[in-house]
Amino acid sequence: MVQLVLIRHGQSAWNLENRFTGWWDVDLTEQGVREAIAAGELMRVRGVDFDLTFTSFQTRAIKTLNLALEAMGRLWLPTEKSWKLNERHYGGLTGLDKDETRALHGEDQVKIWRRSFDIPPPLPEEGSPWDLAKDERYKGVPIPQTESLKDTIARVLPYWEERIVPELKAGKRVLISAHGNSLRALVKHLSGISDADITGLEIPTGQPIVYELDDDLREVERYYLKDR
Repeated sequence: MVQLVLIRHGQSAWNLENRFTGWWDVDLTEQGVREAIAAGELMRVRGVDFDLTFTSFQTRAIKTLNLALEAMGRLWLPTEKSWKLNERHYGGLTGLDKDETRALHGEDQVKIWRRSFDIPPPLPEEGSPWDLAKDERYKGVPIPQTESLKDTIARVLPYWEERIVPELKAGKRVLISAHGNSLRALVKHLSGISDADITGLEIPTGQPIVYELDDDLREVERYYLKDR
């Protein structure tokens, strides 16, 4: 049996402030730090171990990974970082308060932007303070202007197939620390969830999701480690 663990980063500053975050780089809150450490301690106590790890280019996911690994005594494990595991890009919604955005555009429109499968948020305005063009980590990266969940899946799955699948098929135990929507992309693929149903799937922060996979990487079982 092949084992894969997914973990969404701990609570971030903009999670707490109820703002659309996407590709913008924000740190963990104190609660987010506690969630990451608790996840690592839980994995250590339950005997879950890894051979290598993957994460995004974003601080909240990287810190969650490192704090969890430190709690496990596994900071030395090799880690590959890729922008292809970044959160979905929220375009012109980036930085906005979610409640204020609903008041301005209406609940139905915001729900479409947030939860539809293939309709992206609006493009950012020119001169947006959340422009990442000068961010050194994205030098040479085709930074999206906005993304639907469908768009996010289109960048996550090729990376999964190219970089992660070969490691799993070689018998490696893998941990991926990423984001709500990049993990939705993987869960949709691994669990065969429909386009309609995946938009309603909530992935909580700081909770390891364990996949038991067969040799063809088909799901045998999926569960939250805290429930075992």
